Amino acid sequence: MTEYPADTVMDLLRCGGNEAPAIGAPGRPWLTHGGLRALAERTVASLNRMGIGRGDRVALVAPNGPEAASCFVAIACGATTAPLNPGYKLDEFAFYLGDTGAKALVVPAGFDTPARAAAAAKGIPVVDLVAKETAGWFSLEGPDGPAPAAGGFAAAEDVALILHTSGTTSRPKIVPLRHVNVTASAYNIGRVLALTPDDVCMNIMPLFHIHGLIAATLASLAAGGSVSCTPGFNGFRFYSLFEQIRPTWYTAVPTMHQTILELAPRNKAAIAAGRLRFIRSSSSSLPAPVMTAMEAAFGVPVIESYGMTEAAHQMASNPLPPAPRYPGCVGVAAGPEVAIMSEDGTLLPAGGLGEVVIRGRNVTAGYENNPAANEAGFRDGWFRTGDQGVIDAAGYLRLTGRLKELINRGGEKFSPLEVDEVLMDHPAVAQCLTFGVPHAKLGEEVGVAVVLRDGLAVKDTELREFCGERLAAFKVPRRVVFLTEIPKGATGKPQRIGMAERLGLVS
Repeated sequence: MTEYPADTVMDLLRCGGNEAPAIGAPGRPWLTHGGLRALAERTVASLNRMGIGRGDRVALVAPNGPEAASCFVAIACGATTAPLNPGYKLDEFAFYLGDTGAKALVVPAGFDTPARAAAAAKGIPVVDLVAKETAGWFSLEGPDGPAPAAGGFAAAEDVALILHTSGTTSRPKIVPLRHVNVTASAYNIGRVLALTPDDVCMNIMPLFHIHGLIAATLASLAAGGSVSCTPGFNGFRFYSLFEQIRPTWYTAVPTMHQTILELAPRNKAAIAAGRLRFIRSSSSSLPAPVMTAMEAAFGVPVIESYGMTEAAHQMASNPLPPAPRYPGCVGVAAGPEVAIMSEDGTLLPAGGLGEVVIRGRNVTAGYENNPAANEAGFRDGWFRTGDQGVIDAAGYLRLTGRLKELINRGGEKFSPLEVDEVLMDHPAVAQCLTFGVPHAKLGEEVGVAVVLRDGLAVKDTELREFCGERLAAFKVPRRVVFLTEIPKGATGKPQRIGMAERLGLVS
């Protein structure tokens, strides 16, 4: 049986030493674990004074940085945190503030954002987050309110965090994550990565997304370690920040890793002087050539993992050495139970191809106010991930694609990942993304967006010939679009669904 030292965020924070660093930022004094615990107690008291207590939703709109991390943690100790993308427009803020049922909006003092106007239009009080010199330390300034229905610190079954699914094909769904979910995931991640109080994570992930919130932030704190929060990802600033922070690890999505890798040759000195123990990748599939090249460039293992919001992030992960890890594989179950299910609901033996399903302590109990999504998303106690994959006899999971992203060309169904993997072997291709293009007769045709390596050129016909030598004819892309950058969502992940429309390939 897996042991979980704490089942609330407040109790999770009790691990770190009083004077040990917890949350930081380049060029600013560290907030210690003792300071973070004091901040959490002070924040819960401030919220209670404003009439906000357990179960009340507090929207948080803040740019990436230490205050976004500490505020997420501190609010969750006594209420429900609802981080929102600071890049949203007025109408988007209006939707998300209403959909979450936010009782208050927390925004850094002086931060100009349309979220303020959206909150005012809905009669939602705005609370100013006033940052201090110490990274992550802040005070909340807002109007007093009547005593909350339930004050004090949150309990294990209270909702700590709510996030929305990406909503690429439908209305975004609300995912409520209880304290028992997020703490379990934090410990699961820490256990896989063997995190200790000496570890320092460099966070470059958005802090309104499950990856940065749980993997970078909460897992570090649960281990008594620290996280240094950058202003967000900028490839050209990565190595200067890397030299300042001197992290023992960082976690990112594959597109970020690819940019970091491209700049590695001119930053060999910074890499050599660093103290990285490993690099982690999650949130979308890491091309096998990228993993191999990164390990060669940095001299440390690259640990690919598999996560999603509904699982409070991590579901499976490759292990650290000396256990084996495989490029193109997301590893073994790393927290919840992981199985493969057929279309009729049968759990398949090793080697069977079907839908990846999970169950366990870190998995959400269900979407909020969405019985149809819950009926479709759960089966016999298992959560259906929507991913297709296979588990081998050793327990290693290989994903073959999103079920919704499978391309159906004239009745021939296949995963776009197959095409991606082939094209990534072409010497001129730096990045690629394969997707379905609507076709009147075939249903779908194969399209691909390609970013070429600096200084290299190739024709679309050459790429098609390259694929034709390695893939069945129906998998060869008919539409090749050359771009300087692959379009991505707010969290840095490319989105296959809708890509044809975004690139103007649909007539």
